Amino acid sequence: MIMTLNVKPAEECRYDAVSLGEVMLRLDPGDGRIRTTRQFQVWEGGGEYNVTRGLRRVFGLRGAVVTALADNEVGRLVEDFILTGGVDTSLIRWAEFDGIGREVRNGLNFTERGFGVRGAVGCSDRGLTAASQLKPGDIDWQHIFGELGVRWLHTGGIFAALSESTAEVTLEAVKAAQQHGTIVSYDLNYRPSLWKSIGGHAKAQEVNKEIARYVDVMIGNEEDFTASLGFEVEGVDENLTELEASAFHKMIETAVQTYPNFQAVGTTMRGVHSASINDWGAVAWSRDEGFVESRQRERMEIFDRVGGGDSFASGLIYGLMTGEPLQLCVDLGAAHGALAMSTPGDTSMATEAEVRKLAGGGSARVQR
Repeated sequence: MIMTLNVKPAEECRYDAVSLGEVMLRLDPGDGRIRTTRQFQVWEGGGEYNVTRGLRRVFGLRGAVVTALADNEVGRLVEDFILTGGVDTSLIRWAEFDGIGREVRNGLNFTERGFGVRGAVGCSDRGLTAASQLKPGDIDWQHIFGELGVRWLHTGGIFAALSESTAEVTLEAVKAAQQHGTIVSYDLNYRPSLWKSIGGHAKAQEVNKEIARYVDVMIGNEEDFTASLGFEVEGVDENLTELEASAFHKMIETAVQTYPNFQAVGTTMRGVHSASINDWGAVAWSRDEGFVESRQRERMEIFDRVGGGDSFASGLIYGLMTGEPLQLCVDLGAAHGALAMSTPGDTSMATEAEVRKLAGGGSARVQR
């Protein structure tokens, strides 16, 4: 049996996928460290945006991002990156810049990759950003979902945690999407540092439990489900085994009993041996097909782990949107995440052919 989601026909919608979330400028010191580097390479990135960017650039779907940027040179640089990724920028809300940044700014994300025993390090500078100041009523959801038409909305717990008002905007968006028949996916993406100033762990659960009522496809790892929705995962540590994978099944079973609106759930399983050696796999569930597990990649080499979960999400969503069997959906997601972590930056540099080859068991032999 193949899972069937009631996805709107493509010809009725301008967009296959729209993401709601902040897009930051990532400053990458390459092989060096943030604290000692004298140069950075820059990329764009954002937990929600990365998913639609992957759907557009890797899988060829039509995508747009709903976000806000301060209208200055940094904001326009971020826009240029988004355009390069093929994502429509017409839904971006531009905030007037005061020349200094006292009132509105663009987010910066300094991230070093880590290697061996030295873990990856992130240092965000995202206070007073335009996206964090979005509030209910700022976005015309009737126009986006009702007039333009959207087949799939993706958002997540990072955007919801930026401020009290972005949590409200997220809830406004998922409700509007549901009213217009747009499929909603949500990546829990729990970040304690973001929730700290707006109510902490208790607020994170309050917000995410309410949003979850309007989600069709829920995505996250074991920490996300535990911290954001309160579902405990017993027997899982940093080195996953087949027996421990069964704990994910129990967690998902609890989640879908609590939220009967969930049509599918996807969760990554990562075992960390070092910053550059990880075990990598995923589990997915749907009401039509039950549980499936991806091909498990033990001791996989990591170049840059940031964005691996987002690329898993885009591969999984692509499979679900195009009506593939759930086994192929989770294999596409896990393969895409693995490939994204083999290159620098938050966003994927893979091709659909590479993703499908790896999902089918292809090797890393040289291509000539």
